[in-house]
Amino acid sequence: MSYTWNRLGLKIPRIMLPKEGTDYSKWAVVACDQYTSDPSYWQKAEEIVGQEPSTLRLMLPEYYLGRPDEEERIAKIRTSMEEYVRDGILRELPEGCILVEREAEGRSRLGLVICVDLDAFDYRPGADSLIRSTEKTIVERIPPRLKIRKGAKLELPHILILIDDPDRTVIEPLKSVHGQVIYDTDLMLGGGHIRGCFIPEEEMEGALGAMSALFDKAEKKYGSGKAMLMAMGDGNHSLATAKAGWEEIKKNIPEEERDAHPARYALCELENIHDEGIVFEPIHRVLFSDGKASGIQMIEETASILREQNGGAVISGCGTDAGDGQFAIPAICSDGGKVLLIDHPASKIEVGALQSALDILVKEKGYRIDYIHGDEAARSLAKEEGNAGFLLPPMDKFSLFPAVASDGALPRKTFSMGEAVEKRYYIEARSLV
Repeated sequence: MSYTWNRLGLKIPRIMLPKEGTDYSKWAVVACDQYTSDPSYWQKAEEIVGQEPSTLRLMLPEYYLGRPDEEERIAKIRTSMEEYVRDGILRELPEGCILVEREAEGRSRLGLVICVDLDAFDYRPGADSLIRSTEKTIVERIPPRLKIRKGAKLELPHILILIDDPDRTVIEPLKSVHGQVIYDTDLMLGGGHIRGCFIPEEEMEGALGAMSALFDKAEKKYGSGKAMLMAMGDGNHSLATAKAGWEEIKKNIPEEERDAHPARYALCELENIHDEGIVFEPIHRVLFSDGKASGIQMIEETASILREQNGGAVISGCGTDAGDGQFAIPAICSDGGKVLLIDHPASKIEVGALQSALDILVKEKGYRIDYIHGDEAARSLAKEEGNAGFLLPPMDKFSLFPAVASDGALPRKTFSMGEAVEKRYYIEARSLV
């Protein structure tokens, strides 16, 4: 059966892109939630951009959240958005999507920039929405992000949403449409290369039919009214923030006006989990004591909590492998490398067992925690005095849809779609007014 885009939780947007002649290598900037413990990255981005038009002026790197100049930075973002629209730096395209071809870290993948309907997304535990959260949403993280979105005239997406399309029927056939090449550029600071083609709405009928078929399959697989058509790949808290903002807005507008309201939708990139270019990388944990403890002390405290929560836990030497009924999690500090061996873990995956222990330490001891992409970045931070790092294994990507459908959202920061440099770069925008 063929459905409307709205029934499938999607909408064909009017995308905004910079005017012709813009240097896209300076315009495109990596997602705000990357390099949160690496100010040098954002300093280098500033040096590259200089005074040129850039999405760096339209977003707030999360490194700056909670810092003294946060309000000033948000105010500058608002001003830049108004200037870019007023001065014609951004232009609005007709209704249509962008087919994205991204190359990074020796891999390539396809994506489709489209709008999702926030009424089809629900981040609350146990939700049966068309679009599902794949990780637990920490509601405390929404207000500071909502402060940035409120009053913004534009949105720029770093959200990646996955479909389960083993026969490659939705996105991949769009390569034969021969859409207009809108951008074709290298990305700054090791981000690889990206190419975007505009696909007008009238050329999207094949994709609509294929998505309709996926919906029918999901209805049969998960039950009528419980179809999981899409699952979050990246940007869970960004989409949750957009959802929270829309819930506030729609309280004050008549129901008949809600379908057309721009805040009901969020721009994202849709990707097929079966694309060979999509890999799931682990997200490591680093604890910062801020002078309260040594790294080895934090590792010992973690082991103590793990003993209480599981069948047992010991600290072993570097390179120790897990035995039957065990998890082995490498732990690193300035004193060197260790391994946490967890006996008969209460969680089905390593990140679940570890995170429950770290949450207690953060709450009771006042330590800070950061979620780090990349082995080397995590090791480097962990070796600094007063820090402790924990390295986690990757998740099998093909277990994602079955796991979320069966058990709900996974522990937060369970997986990352590639390394930090493979994350989505801000390029497209959409008007929120």
